[in-house]
Amino acid sequence: MSPPTQKPDLEDSINVSVVHGRVARETAATAREKRIASNGSEPISLWVLAASGVVFLIAGGILGGAGKLFNYASIFQDGYVRTPPPGAVETGPQPKEALAAYMTRGSKIYSVKCNGCHMSDAKGDGANFPSLVGSAWATGETERFAMIILNGLHGPMSTGKTYGGAGGMAAQGAGLSPEDLAGIMTYVRNNFGNSVGDVVTVEMAKAAMEISSKRAKVGQQVTTEELTADHLKALPGEPLDPKAMVDPITLAPVAGAAP
Repeated sequence: MSPPTQKPDLEDSINVSVVHGRVARETAATAREKRIASNGSEPISLWVLAASGVVFLIAGGILGGAGKLFNYASIFQDGYVRTPPPGAVETGPQPKEALAAYMTRGSKIYSVKCNGCHMSDAKGDGANFPSLVGSAWATGETERFAMIILNGLHGPMSTGKTYGGAGGMAAQGAGLSPEDLAGIMTYVRNNFGNSVGDVVTVEMAKAAMEISSKRAKVGQQVTTEELTADHLKALPGEPLDPKAMVDPITLAPVAGAAP
C-alpha cells in the first residue's frame, strides 16, 4: 500500500482564503503608493513651461506700458553717456613712437597687399616675384618706391630682370589711404633686414598720390625708364623723428607727448 500524501500542517484556525485576499490587497496598495511617489517626481511638462512663459510676457507687456518695459530707448535718454567710476579718466589710444606706429599700420597692409606675392619674409620666389630684402628700389628714393606701389611695374627692373611675366606687377593703389601708403612704405624700409631708419609720413604719402595722379601715363604701370627719368627723388614733406609721439590710429603727431 502506498504511503499517504504529505500535506502542510495548517492550524484549523487559519482561513487560507481570507489570508490570501488580505495579502493581495496589501500588495496592490503598496504598488499604488510607489506609483504615486514616482508620478510626483516627474519633470514639469514643456507645455506648462511654455504656457507660463506666455503669461509672463503678457504680464510684462501690460506692466511695462505695452512693451515699454523691454524698450531700451524708453529707459535711457538720447545722448546718455556712462559715468566713469570715481577717479577714472576717459582716455583714447595711448600715443606711440612714430616708427613703431607706422610699422604696425604697415604690417597689416603688407599682409593684405603684398604677402601673397612677396611672401611673409619678403623674399619673393625668385622667378615671378622679386625679393624686397635689400632692394635698392624699396630702400632708395621714396618717390620711385611710391610710384611702383601705386601703379605697378611693367618690364625689367634696374637689374634688367623682368618679374611676373608679361603682366608685370599689378598696381596696389586701389583702396589705399595716405596712412596706408605711408605705413607700408615705412614697414618695408625698416623690416625684413632693411633698416633705413626713416618714417615715410602721411604728408609724403599724400604728395605721392598727387604726383601719381598727374603722371603722363596715368592709370598705366610705371617702367624703369619713367622711374629713372621722373621719379628718382625723395617725396616732398617735412621729415619726422622716428621717436616722435603720434596717435597710433591716425598717425597724427601728438603735441606735448613725451617719448
